[in-house]
Amino acid sequence: MPEHTERPTVLVVDDEENIRFLVASALRLSEIDTVEAADGRAALRIVAEQRIDLIVLDVMMPDLDGFEVLARLRDTGARMPVIFLTARDATDDRVRGLSTGGDDYMVKPFAVAELVARVKLRLRQAGATARQTVLRCADLELDTDAHRVTRAGAVVELSPTEYNLLHHLLLNTGRVLSRGQLLEQVWGYAEPPDSTVVDTYVSYLRRKLDQTEPKLIHTVRGIGFCLRVDE
Repeated sequence: MPEHTERPTVLVVDDEENIRFLVASALRLSEIDTVEAADGRAALRIVAEQRIDLIVLDVMMPDLDGFEVLARLRDTGARMPVIFLTARDATDDRVRGLSTGGDDYMVKPFAVAELVARVKLRLRQAGATARQTVLRCADLELDTDAHRVTRAGAVVELSPTEYNLLHHLLLNTGRVLSRGQLLEQVWGYAEPPDSTVVDTYVSYLRRKLDQTEPKLIHTVRGIGFCLRVDE
């Protein structure tokens, strides 16, 4: 008999009923269960009462905006992925959403198929993290439960964006990731506005993590970056 796998549940939070219906319907067609909330306070109640695997979260809502909802969730220890869905497309808003603990950022109007694809990706990544709470490469360790990074046993303090970038590199140890892939998966940019942000944050990680041997973060000229131990 095939092994039973519990379907994931996604909470869709938006004060526009038509957006909630559109997103929830598309997710259910992809065999993803959904719960809906029309405002931030309702969303917080739902998360407190039942298991939620991912949240699609509107930013502009009348009571609590999406940034405040996310801050309250993270304060309670909730670590499920959050994809912001909003009409605000300014770079400052993207940076704020991702740097405060969001995992992705889509701007209205959006392609439903792309949103579903991003939800599935984040659910897969969250599933990998749940199965393996400590990610390792050589003497580098990232403990997803404790949100703690160490190199050779010494704790390394990282900003939220540095942590998210390292986490994604560790999930893809040995794979070369292009700047475009990293911009999309770590920063949430569907169309890269400026790929130099990747180089900047890679340099930050190198400064904090690669001061000892072996060097772990490698540049693959003309392609991107890879986390690995060279023989």
